[in-house]
Amino acid sequence: MKILMIGDIVGKNGRKIVNELLPKIIKKYQIDFVIANGENATHGKGLIENHYNYLINSGVDVITLGNHYNSKSEISSYINGADQLIRPYNIKIDFPGVGSSIYDVDGYRIRVTNLLGVAFMKEEVNSPYEALKNLIENEEPCDIHIVDYHAEATGEKQSMAWAFDGKISALIGTHTHVQTHDARILPNGTALMCDVGMCGPYNGILGTKKELVIKKLWLNEKAIFEIDDNDDSLFNAVVLDIDENTGKCQKITPIYQIETHK
Repeated sequence: MKILMIGDIVGKNGRKIVNELLPKIIKKYQIDFVIANGENATHGKGLIENHYNYLINSGVDVITLGNHYNSKSEISSYINGADQLIRPYNIKIDFPGVGSSIYDVDGYRIRVTNLLGVAFMKEEVNSPYEALKNLIENEEPCDIHIVDYHAEATGEKQSMAWAFDGKISALIGTHTHVQTHDARILPNGTALMCDVGMCGPYNGILGTKKELVIKKLWLNEKAIFEIDDNDDSLFNAVVLDIDENTGKCQKITPIYQIETHK
């Protein structure tokens, strides 16, 4: 089973590059199932229903979220009917939707789980470790389990992957928008990548216009971050080749592709 995990989709630029490249990527790598993090897909924060549908129609099978899961208020009105959308599993507040779900692909059961991390994150969450442990022990079994771990600290992501090595198929980090050069398979078959990266403006800073970030961080000037929709595009993802009979990952292949717009 070949599963594609796409990094944080940022704004219109990110949505467009996913729409443009995804059919080619699916064909090239013979992908069976596509997961994408869409928490930044609407103007850099949150996900409206129209953009959810756009990404699903582009070929994404499941969209995960992150700390901006509630940045667009309309999500609470449509998420219960959006079977291919998963919000963080371990949030403390009572929020609609689900944080983990199983999808049938050619007779195999693929579970996708979205977790929020703890270190350097503002959101109050239940322990991601205890949440994942309880989920594995108490929920219905699956053949493959992919965890989108939306967190800041690489050490935290590594520790979660090692703690659940052999109990999940892959732990792929999102949130930092910078692809890490650490894709590997742990001894018991769990794939780990601390951050898969992002899809969006290539010449910005984490997807936003670099001039505005510099103005705010270093010149102490007020600035509202904006996304350059006309910039060159970055497409970050990772291909997971998983033995559907054992749930273990056999190969992990990062994708880092730049598309220039002239």
